[in-house]
Amino acid sequence: MLDATTRSGGTITASPRAAATELAVAAATGPVAPTGLTARVTRVLLSPWSRFSLLVALLASAGTAVVLFQPQRLLTNGWPPQLGGAAAAVAYAVAYGLCTVAFVPRPLLNLAAGALFGSQLGLAAALAGTVLGAGVAFCLGRVLGQEALRPLLRGKWLKAADGQLSRHGFRSMLAARLFPGVPFAAANYCAAVSRMGLLPFLLATALGSIPNTAAYAVAGARASTPTSPAFLIALACIALPGLAGAVVAWRKRHRLRGR
Repeated sequence: MLDATTRSGGTITASPRAAATELAVAAATGPVAPTGLTARVTRVLLSPWSRFSLLVALLASAGTAVVLFQPQRLLTNGWPPQLGGAAAAVAYAVAYGLCTVAFVPRPLLNLAAGALFGSQLGLAAALAGTVLGAGVAFCLGRVLGQEALRPLLRGKWLKAADGQLSRHGFRSMLAARLFPGVPFAAANYCAAVSRMGLLPFLLATALGSIPNTAAYAVAGARASTPTSPAFLIALACIALPGLAGAVVAWRKRHRLRGR
């Protein structure tokens, strides 16, 4: 049997068995965690507020890009002529989703979808873009903002909204999408900060966005014939929910003031 160490020429060398044992111990313990400056920099970069700052920077950059490139020009200039049919609708859905993350108003994008592709294909492209944009915003908010913002949910209304979304996410988000007074981006990031799941969020967004999106898509498709019954019905479907939402909001505000 070989000894753990052997002395040769005044130096101590490890035997093969001792060397193998040391390698096994090193493999079991894993890599040594970084210490000192590297560890501090890593902790700072991965901290909740650093990630939240990155989210703010991304959204600010996206908003600036929208102001500079003005995607609303699609309403007047049309879609690039090299794209057509289903490929154009898919490309528009992707662009729609990215624009909603950058806070481009959805009604404008819905009107453009109807004007460019007609009622049916425009509705499909707009709904796909709506779900895509909501999903991207939700994931960004969940990964980059949730840990930093959850400790700030101390107000009565904020806690109530968080509890509602966390416990009854699907029906709460469905109501938010159907109710015209809830901003699209605000609902996305509120859901991301809560403990709502991604799948119920996307499903509620898809179902709840159908009525309003369809009305705008039809209005965009029939904008050239403003006296047609389809255009007038679409306008009514846009105006009446908005009016009902304004009345409900005014009554709730009046009740709060009376307390």
